[in-house]
Amino acid sequence: MTRIKRGYIARRRRTKIRLFASSFRGAHSRLTRTITQQKIRALVSAHRDRGRQKRNFRRLWITRINAVIRDRGVSYSYSRLIHDLYKKQLLLNRKILAQIAISNRNCLYMISNEIIK
Repeated sequence: MTRIKRGYIARRRRTKIRLFASSFRGAHSRLTRTITQQKIRALVSAHRDRGRQKRNFRRLWITRINAVIRDRGVSYSYSRLIHDLYKKQLLLNRKILAQIAISNRNCLYMISNEIIK
């Protein structure tokens, strides 16, 4: 019986996996079984860190807003600012408030003064 060479489908699948792992180092970019393990690990990490990135940015925005607000006066805090924003029904999210706090502090002070009145 003659030897049967396998078809191109398996090779095509492996090359597709190798393209995903081409930037990995060592055996993680060369050995098929290791590549599949690393691919699963990379996708799990990417999925987990997308949520973590949102969390970290929200923490950063809150810290920036709080720093600028407390710089103005010790009596006013971040939590009171956000509470007053909701009471006045001003729809400004934390990202926009942080950008205002960095670029134009006077504008943030004006917003907080309007809320207090």
